[in-house]
Amino acid sequence: MKTLRKNLLSFGIVILLVTVSATTFAQSTFVTISGTLKDAKTNEKINYAAITVPNTGIGTVSNSDGDFTLKVNTSLKAEYFEVSHLGYATAKFKISDAADKEKTYYLDVQPVKLQEIAVVPKDAREIVEMAIQNLKKNYSQVPNMMTGFYRESIRQRRTYLSVSEAVVDIYKAPYSGLQNDKVKLFKGRKATNVKRADTLMIQLQGGPQISMLLDIVKNTNLSIALDNLDNYKFEFSSVVNIDNKLNWVISFSPEVVKEEPLYFGKIYVEQDNYAISRAEFSLDLSDEEKAAGVFVQKKPSGLIFMPTSTGYLVTYKEQNGRFYLDYVRVDLKFRCDWKRRLFKNSYTLMSELAITDRRADNIVKFGSQEIFRSNMVFTDKVESFTDVDFWGENNIIEPDNSIENAIKKLSKGMKK
Repeated sequence: MKTLRKNLLSFGIVILLVTVSATTFAQSTFVTISGTLKDAKTNEKINYAAITVPNTGIGTVSNSDGDFTLKVNTSLKAEYFEVSHLGYATAKFKISDAADKEKTYYLDVQPVKLQEIAVVPKDAREIVEMAIQNLKKNYSQVPNMMTGFYRESIRQRRTYLSVSEAVVDIYKAPYSGLQNDKVKLFKGRKATNVKRADTLMIQLQGGPQISMLLDIVKNTNLSIALDNLDNYKFEFSSVVNIDNKLNWVISFSPEVVKEEPLYFGKIYVEQDNYAISRAEFSLDLSDEEKAAGVFVQKKPSGLIFMPTSTGYLVTYKEQNGRFYLDYVRVDLKFRCDWKRRLFKNSYTLMSELAITDRRADNIVKFGSQEIFRSNMVFTDKVESFTDVDFWGENNIIEPDNSIENAIKKLSKGMKK
């Protein structure tokens, strides 16, 4: 279990010395909705908002610049799409008005209106306990087949060393029982440029499979370890609005010292049904050696590779009374130093997985040879960037400006 948890916490990082020199789709007609999300009052861009088509499993997420693209099959005869974000009122827009147009969509901040009489459990820990007790009621107890879009990038200071992304098929096991989630790569691409780096090559193990393990509701015995609440101190933080429903925000911090570092963070629990709708957390970095041991699987002798910042975001989306995994994001920063050498650098590692479609019928498990495993390196499994129309009818996360520029530069460098 210890090894598995190390891989889960945020990929395994492999550092190497280098020499510097089946899913099928029928013919369908789609409409494309593109735009930018902004705050109606401040005009600021809204990142990582959920864009969905009600009563379907179709959706995507806005990027760090607030931009998004959503492709909707006309056979669904959908009239509206919805946009939701923490603290904003869920907004509904007509697809016919948005199809094949580049528009700006504004969201209104939603003030939290507390009920005159609110029955609140005696402490924050009790809310978390009740959320765990209600997992079977609030989350799917049957397998689902999901489609997701996964992206990961590695940056040395401001220079991107690699950008890789893929559409993935996901067998999402029931939220109770011993079955594990499985991931299969459907279509992927990458751009890398080791020549721009120093003599180190950074690789991430686990890819989209690690994102699935970060589903803290499905894997209560891993990640922040919700199966043992004695590890943490819980406190009320605030009340916020998510998808027009009030959520308690429960902050947590380490209560004990363990062999492996614990986390600081927040859990969002919906008041109506005690469902966990969102989690934000970061690793305790107070013991640098212990924290570094979580990530680094292999490195050259004499190299110091220490985490300086970690951030995790996991969100869930409700549909027909059940909550489903919606989005997972990981942001990691490291400092790199050689003992007794004038060599210092910094690296930023990012990954994100957005669920873009879901169905509960005709579920077929993947073959053992098709599964992407947590010890695999994602960039080794996908092809180089080629066709600009590579993604076709698949929903993806729009690249932000920095990643889009990085892709162009890296791809140009490969052609040379």
